[in-house]
Amino acid sequence: MAERLSAGNIALALLANTIATGAALVALILAFGKISGAHFNPAVTLADATERGIAWRDVPAYIGAQCIGGIFGTAVANLMFGQAMFSLSRHVRSGNSQLFSEFIATFGLLAVIWGCSRLRANTVPFAVGAYITAAYWFTASTSFANPAVTLARCLTDSFAGIRLHDVPLFVAAQLCGAMAATFLFRWLVPSLPDTAKDVLMPHGQSKPVRSYLFACIHNAGRSQMAAALFNSYGNSAECCALSAGTQPATHVHPEVVEVMREIGIDLSDAKPQKLTEELARTASVLVTMGCGEECPYVPGVRIVDWALPDPKGKSRDSVRAIRDEIHERVKSLLRSECADCAPSLKCG
Repeated sequence: MAERLSAGNIALALLANTIATGAALVALILAFGKISGAHFNPAVTLADATERGIAWRDVPAYIGAQCIGGIFGTAVANLMFGQAMFSLSRHVRSGNSQLFSEFIATFGLLAVIWGCSRLRANTVPFAVGAYITAAYWFTASTSFANPAVTLARCLTDSFAGIRLHDVPLFVAAQLCGAMAATFLFRWLVPSLPDTAKDVLMPHGQSKPVRSYLFACIHNAGRSQMAAALFNSYGNSAECCALSAGTQPATHVHPEVVEVMREIGIDLSDAKPQKLTEELARTASVLVTMGCGEECPYVPGVRIVDWALPDPKGKSRDSVRAIRDEIHERVKSLLRSECADCAPSLKCG
């Protein structure tokens, strides 16, 4: 379709392919992620297996399904546009620059996947779609980054195709890029195997997400710090934190924003919200910080009270001390309540 509509304009054809591929990737990962993990890519499957995220005995079935799916998709696309079901591509994609591009494209893809999945697993579909959309343009090879796709695209003699003779070296470059990114992240993040099972999306038997609600009076200091620190450690697919106040302010206290920025957390855009009984009912645990009797009582919700001073108007050193105390209490809460949600704290 892109080739037909572009009237010979290669840039326009590439743009059409880019948008379709990026959008479809997001949709398909979201659709199938909860079932199988939505690898769609032998390079991802092999990288995941090296980190013990998938059993090696399951790898051949995954790769077989990915290759068959790619070939079937090519046949469907060819037939939809009145072409022969299969036709070997004559599109030459050879040379060191093409191979290096595929190495970089696949290295970047796995770096995005490993980097996002360990912190915010539910963002991975969007990160992958965005990366592939961009990589179409910044790589000379238009970023195949997938051995199954590479094999399938040799069966269509179109703008998107690749000559069969060029496929083996493309696949080799892709696998090298995937392994390089995986070994780099294993070094950067020794706990990587802890999240490898859900490399693209949490899947298999789903567990309810545990919600922790931190509450104070103005939701402009203590509770905001606690929720932000909790979420910096917790896996959002398993646990999350919210904050609220009985008398919410209009903004987070400036001194709180400053000391949290010192440790890499930006609260400048955080908005205080009202603590209601409805919000409290969504929590597994309600942690109160000075709101006393104004905090709602909800049957079935466990309440933990932290006696902490209000940081409003205090010196920066005093606010830092409050922040550090909250930090230690949050880490202790995570270790005792849901250690599996925060693997980086297991040995801390």
